[in-house]
Amino acid sequence: MKEVKTNAMRILDRERIQYKINTYECDEFHDGVQIAEMLGQDPNISYKTLVCAGKSGGHFVFVIPVSAELDLKAAARAVGEKSVEMIHVKDILAVTGYIRGGCSPIGMKKAFPTVIDRSAESLNEIIISGGRIGSQIFLAPADLIKAARASYADITA
Repeated sequence: MKEVKTNAMRILDRERIQYKINTYECDEFHDGVQIAEMLGQDPNISYKTLVCAGKSGGHFVFVIPVSAELDLKAAARAVGEKSVEMIHVKDILAVTGYIRGGCSPIGMKKAFPTVIDRSAESLNEIIISGGRIGSQIFLAPADLIKAARASYADITA
């Protein structure tokens, strides 16, 4: 059976960025820590994608370790906003084109400013959502920076 490519994977292919795909059975939302434990993966290299709205009305994407909490003040500073807040779960699909639990920082409907927690900078490889529930992408953080046109900042609490 041929793996169906997600937007994220098509963009990585187009940019000629090396990545690996992992798929797993999952019929409901689990948080990233549960997924890492279920798959025997190191939660310190598994990253989740969070989408926030800024005071200005713009949207911003933050990529942080699955076991970490986003520091909203630091996140706002990183994108030059007075404040940011998480968007409501019901708005994820409309804003990003992805569903909760399958939201990749690559290939959203629009290219939003994206910040990756600085903890990723020293890693050889990180795991992010592949763009659907049950799909993961393994890639070098520098390649994620390139594909998502992102930057690093200290954004966890």
